[in-house]
Amino acid sequence: MSSVKLCSVKLNDGFFMPMLGFGTSAPNKVAKSEVQEAVMRAIDVGYRHFDSAYLYLNEEEIGRAIRKKIADGSVKREDIFYTSKVWGTFLRPELVRTSLEISLRKLQLSYVDLYLIHIPIPLKVSKKLFPKDEHGELIFDTVDLCATWDAMEKCKDSGLAKSIGVSNFNRKQLERILDKPGLKYKPVCNQVECHPYLNQSKLLEFCKSQDIVLTAYAALGSNSGKEWLSKNNPVLLEDPVLSAIAARHRRTQPRWPWATSGGGGGGGGGLAKSFDEERIRENFQVLDFHLTPEDMESLDSLNRNIRYFVDLLVL
Repeated sequence: MSSVKLCSVKLNDGFFMPMLGFGTSAPNKVAKSEVQEAVMRAIDVGYRHFDSAYLYLNEEEIGRAIRKKIADGSVKREDIFYTSKVWGTFLRPELVRTSLEISLRKLQLSYVDLYLIHIPIPLKVSKKLFPKDEHGELIFDTVDLCATWDAMEKCKDSGLAKSIGVSNFNRKQLERILDKPGLKYKPVCNQVECHPYLNQSKLLEFCKSQDIVLTAYAALGSNSGKEWLSKNNPVLLEDPVLSAIAARHRRTQPRWPWATSGGGGGGGGGLAKSFDEERIRENFQVLDFHLTPEDMESLDSLNRNIRYFVDLLVL
């Protein structure tokens, strides 16, 4: 088995997904050029899984970075696992492929490795990401997510997406897809907020029972400087339990092994996100060591059902 597969999880459709992904969402104040440079640095460090979305408005830059690294011989297209997501304004079934084609044109790629339904909340069809009425309230749409999933299956059949899955789905929403008459493909993964303060143990157990990978974002919390995050939550990386574990392993922080050792993600992995060169390299070192069962037990005891992403759209 190749080294790539050894650091990957096998999805229920037979494809392999690298366990550690590089997240690319960023506040508006971060220049798009920084995203491009960060992706190129991440490829040099060894990342092969890159996570983005229509919502992030950075796929042109990510595509440019990937193509440059292909051109200089650093990687081949088949080495890269790229994830994109269909946004809530495109959840009508006739628009799902349109959204994917828009992303592919921006990326200048012929396919994505994984395509996700970003949120289980349909929004009014609009050129705006967050369509609102005259009172500033979001305008929702009425869409059967099972019909949306039919369109996702067609994207897979067409070869535009190798694998398909969901993001921010709870158990009930997953069951609607799984119980859909004529289901052709199960979601391969469910990408959700998951960290020691929100260990998603019940959802993780359900996903495992259905052979669905649970992938963690915000795997060690997130800073409050981003406009869409709660401002009052404790800083997870300052937790003394994490500091003690880091000291035992002679690390500055046990940053991502929790996500890839069976905590967040249950072996499905997590997304590391930083545009700082040193932190990009440090985050990738998750693959160099493993947490002990005692470490995992200590981290699991931290669960407080705290969410950093409090916006209605990602609950």
